Amino acid sequence: MVFGAGSIGMYVGGLLADAGAEVTFVGRRRLLDEITAEGLHLTDLDGASHRIAPQRFRVATEPDDADRADLVLVTVKSGATADAARALAGRIRPGTVVLSLQNGIGNDTVAREILSSCVVLPGMVMFNVIRRAPGHYHRGTEGGLAVQDDPVLGDYLGLFDRAGLPLQRHDDLRPVQWAKLLLNLNNPVNALSGLPLREELSDRDYRRCVALAQKEALAVMRRARIHPARLTALPPTLMASVLRVPTWLFRLLAARVLAIDPLARSSMADDLAAGRRTEITWLCGEVVDLGAMTGVPTPVNQRLIQLINEAEQGEARQWTGGELLAELRAAADRGGKGTARLP
Repeated sequence: MVFGAGSIGMYVGGLLADAGAEVTFVGRRRLLDEITAEGLHLTDLDGASHRIAPQRFRVATEPDDADRADLVLVTVKSGATADAARALAGRIRPGTVVLSLQNGIGNDTVAREILSSCVVLPGMVMFNVIRRAPGHYHRGTEGGLAVQDDPVLGDYLGLFDRAGLPLQRHDDLRPVQWAKLLLNLNNPVNALSGLPLREELSDRDYRRCVALAQKEALAVMRRARIHPARLTALPPTLMASVLRVPTWLFRLLAARVLAIDPLARSSMADDLAAGRRTEITWLCGEVVDLGAMTGVPTPVNQRLIQLINEAEQGEARQWTGGELLAELRAAADRGGKGTARLP
């Protein structure tokens, strides 16, 4: 069962169905009607194309058949985790494996408190998916699925391998989650830019904005003794420095970072465009909360939260790289001596 069948859920669940799994998508009626009529068309930036007929999967707006599921993938936005777990409670069988494939830190803990009789594991989706047309979902960046390792996953490893989504298993997923959060600090910058990811990342001023947010996050992690995993060719401690170099050099040093579909945007940009609540609280908010706990100022991440909240309330504007950089630098200056300003 895929609970929260949006772009990520449709893509992952669709590939699993194509690999032979019996999949039920639980989500919004509009999207379910699309795939019931059109089937699923899954593509990626490497040229792969999969078509899954409607007869190959089931759809539902409520998890009424959760008792039939051996594996539940939770792909709702972080703010809906508790509601999703409550919807599953009383329907799901004890011992069922529940895999949280969500952004942010701690979603598995929220779900585990409610689904205490289940095996709830954290996971991370390391790629971006966009909805190109009704029923058509496209992976626009590189990456795979990272999960907290557990013996119960042994029954599913072959299925994920056949689906082309091998599970990257980790004894402790928290360093991976924090590393992914560092990368996702680009999401609010991308959403405020109004540009596709590749175009935004090709602008040095936008990259400097991301570097400001990442430098704060790294300072907070150091104080909290959190060591983010290395997910890219560059170690996390060097990412902010590389983001600030001139664009011609950035293209040489981070060519794989720019190996992005020209139309790909962040999920936060999609949420703003659709009038949905974003996951800013579970991205920049995690940095701000940990900064408050450890005594490290985080004015840049606080300002990004404010700007996204304003956009959520209908005050959206498209910031140029220079405008946003000036705004965040001013926030850093107001934040006091604890936050150094990047050049």
